[in-house]
Amino acid sequence: MKVAIPADALVLLVAPAGAGKSTFAREHFLATEVVSSDACRALVSDDEANQDATDAAYEVFHSILRGRLSLGRLTVADATNLNAASRERLRELAAEHGRPVAALVLDVPLELCQAQNQARARRVPPEIIALHYQQYLRARETLPAEGYAALHTVRPGTPLEVVRA
Repeated sequence: MKVAIPADALVLLVAPAGAGKSTFAREHFLATEVVSSDACRALVSDDEANQDATDAAYEVFHSILRGRLSLGRLTVADATNLNAASRERLRELAAEHGRPVAALVLDVPLELCQAQNQARARRVPPEIIALHYQQYLRARETLPAEGYAALHTVRPGTPLEVVRA
């Protein structure tokens, strides 16, 4: 499957915790193209799981996104992106710089999210993943009407080639 992404786009990964967003990003994008909310938490607090650092982390996250978009660089927002207001803010940020926005929805079953979460060192509480999954199901319904330059759903195990258009 080929997934076409505008070469100067802001790419939103949309999926619950445990879905494999960061792994997907590493496999399909350059390390410099990926801006991770967890990495920003680590930058400001030395702990990517520190939820108390979320506000400061998102200031850094948005600052890096803004800088890359101002230069016309493909930029991947590696966060859950499950909240409609958060996605709207990211679309507005891209619009400020005249950049298109693409959304890549990782269609991963709840059971697989939970299993992958259990297999990693930094675990998210299972009830949070269940909550994220409900938010994900709602997001999947509203994403088509949000106005993305490209919207793709990617399923686990599907051979994929990301093409910069």
